[in-house]
Amino acid sequence: MKETTNANIGGRAFTLDKDAFERLSDYLSDVRSRITDPTGETMADIEGAIADIFSQSLSSTMMVVTIEMVERAIARMGNPDDFGPARTVPKSTAPYTRQLQRSRSERVFAGVCGGIAKYFNFDTSIVRLVMLLLFLFGGLSLWVYILLWIIIPEEK
Repeated sequence: MKETTNANIGGRAFTLDKDAFERLSDYLSDVRSRITDPTGETMADIEGAIADIFSQSLSSTMMVVTIEMVERAIARMGNPDDFGPARTVPKSTAPYTRQLQRSRSERVFAGVCGGIAKYFNFDTSIVRLVMLLLFLFGGLSLWVYILLWIIIPEEK
């Protein structure tokens, strides 16, 4: 018994064997790294062509795409090298880590709401409104806000 995966290729749904899915994913990501089209239309065309190849190979929608079918489709589409040289994305020397910090620019009292909004990528006004409602209806007391003020470090 083989594990299968459902995938949307070129706007059409297919069921693929696990190994076929992994091979096709590797192929498409390799091709994607070589294409410089910012609109994504080229990748959409490539996926559409692969979907056409699979549709021609399958006699029923209930059939599963196998690794052999993926290899045949790749042979028809061409090697990733045919799409151009691989582009490498420069990696930064230090990994980005998101930290919860009290805001210096978005503050009314201590910058707690501004820091929470920035950390979770929310609008500061919404976080302030939620905090106010929690204050008024007893879900969050003034003591918790003060504790957050003490615990959360200020932005540098």
